Amino acid sequence: MLSDVLVKIRETQQDRPDLVLAAWPEVIGPQLSTMTQAVSFSEGVLLVKVKNSTLHSLLSQHDKGKIIAGLKARFPRLQIENILFRIG
Repeated sequence: MLSDVLVKIRETQQDRPDLVLAAWPEVIGPQLSTMTQAVSFSEGVLLVKVKNSTLHSLLSQHDKGKIIAGLKARFPRLQIENILFRIG
């Protein structure tokens, strides 16, 4: 019975887009979490502030697909379509 309750709690959490923002540091990892901040998640688009243009370029061109895949694996019930990186 306890396992059924835990499964239902996890399913409920999967439907909360605000948890994507809270999970960002774990998704991006300890090195990059200090240089990035997930700002909003709306209509399948995650907006992330980054510290500088070099990091913006690296994340946009090389790591975006991997990050989206990680988010989709962690939140399979949410529609995660894109990540927009903004310098700020």
